[in-house]
Amino acid sequence: MREPIPALDPAATVLDRASRARALAGIAEGELDLLVVGGGVTGAGIALDAASRGLRVGVVEARDWASGTSAASSKLVHGGLRYLYRLDVKLVAEALRERGLLLDVTAPHLVKAQPFLWPLLQPWVERPYTAAGIGVYDALAQFGGGGRNAVPNQQHLGRRQALAAMPSLRDDALIGAVRFYDARVDDARLVLALVRTAQGHGAMPVSRARVESFVRDGERVAGAVIVDALTGERHEVRAKHVIGAVGVWTEELQRLATDSPKLRVLASKGVHLVVPRDRIAGHDGVFVRTEKSVLFIIPWRDHWLIGTTDTPYEGDLAHPVADDDDVDYLLERANAVLREPLGRGDVIATYAGLRPLLRPVADGAASTKVSREHTVAEVVPGLSAIAGGKLTTYRVMAEDAVDFAIERAGLVGRASVTARLPLVGAAGYRGWQGAVDAVGSATGLGADRVQRLLDRYGDELPRLIELVSADRSLAEPLAGAPEHLRAEVAYAVTHEGALDLGDVLRRRLRVSIEQPAGGAGALDEAAAIAGPLLGWDAAETEAAKARFLAGD
Repeated sequence: MREPIPALDPAATVLDRASRARALAGIAEGELDLLVVGGGVTGAGIALDAASRGLRVGVVEARDWASGTSAASSKLVHGGLRYLYRLDVKLVAEALRERGLLLDVTAPHLVKAQPFLWPLLQPWVERPYTAAGIGVYDALAQFGGGGRNAVPNQQHLGRRQALAAMPSLRDDALIGAVRFYDARVDDARLVLALVRTAQGHGAMPVSRARVESFVRDGERVAGAVIVDALTGERHEVRAKHVIGAVGVWTEELQRLATDSPKLRVLASKGVHLVVPRDRIAGHDGVFVRTEKSVLFIIPWRDHWLIGTTDTPYEGDLAHPVADDDDVDYLLERANAVLREPLGRGDVIATYAGLRPLLRPVADGAASTKVSREHTVAEVVPGLSAIAGGKLTTYRVMAEDAVDFAIERAGLVGRASVTARLPLVGAAGYRGWQGAVDAVGSATGLGADRVQRLLDRYGDELPRLIELVSADRSLAEPLAGAPEHLRAEVAYAVTHEGALDLGDVLRRRLRVSIEQPAGGAGALDEAAAIAGPLLGWDAAETEAAKARFLAGD
């Protein structure tokens, strides 16, 4: 009989300046079983996996949670249909299982089923070929452990049906289509839920804490010296094992311990365009294979995302940007299937992320040919690193990394329980779903607004309502980003660990990719709300606004 997982105490999941201070003091006191370096989806997943097994865990992130690749993905939870056509059945089956768990158990408030159209261009041959591939995809989801909240199976559409579903597609762009399903996700909020859930299970998370060096006991890594970015103070953190989960910074972290890194990582840039929802008519996504990769046109709240590129990158790892060639490439590929062409004036935002791909054996190989499978390796005794993988399979990566650490360090911990562990916001989500209309009427927010809140915060909705009830000014829409309430800015600080305006507008509310000028129109009001909660004076508030406008 499986051991029951205790319910989370909501108070234990609150991230704020006070919880950060407690965590910083906690990781510097005594010896941790495990120190996790990196606060993206993989590092956050490792922290949760380890803490929920009963290990004493600290996790440090040099910037904000999800401040790298984990906030700049295609916003998809997917099996990787293109990998199936490369016959990588094991990888696809694993990802589809994880998709099912996210939809059904761990994060149903953040992960939603999403239909896609695969346009067909050739009569007779292409439809059965595509149907066979997607049929295997569906079967792997249904019978491979990922079908407990199964998305619908494929549907075959003629040209008229496909154009009815997506009127913006060109007549000559298809003779019909196959509709298949994957899922979409708010990637940064998923990471935040992982961090908060990990803290609820005893992990000690500290953002804005950079690893400066490793502590050594002879040849063995026995912890790290971290620098608190808020105070400049250094803290020695001792641990029985350290895991690096830093994505494209994997080689840089390893070089703090050795001149011979065990994992080599290739940074591949993925760019996305954001266009208004009214520029493309329809509700399905569109999936088109290209000569280099695939093109996705994905519904995202009140917008569409168009992506992605997949090109080797050697610039500033902290600030990748979309250049003119990236934008032109994506517009050209999208316009090949859209009835009304998009221009640069239709693009309200762009964003770029860096995929951490395992470096190929032969130098100079194209990044698109590098496997997305992950690897865990011992860098030196006491230090391991994990690289590769993708957002969808973060939980498997985390489990493998913790298993590896337990074996290497001789730790005692139970088997992983994260496959049945709801994240913050998930446990009562479906129960609140039936109360949307009543809550909308009782609060004066309306059902549509409450539904949006529920799909971002899940069963934490009552705590948002409490803020609104205590201060009715927080029930007003945020200036410059009316799809969000002022209360959400406050909640980002009081419950979600936001320490700066970029944390609020880029990763908690996602305003920076949903509004022109990177969300600058919401900056003044957000600063007026967040500043007092963070204890800023007028000068500190202006400095925070300047940091946001500078891209930090």
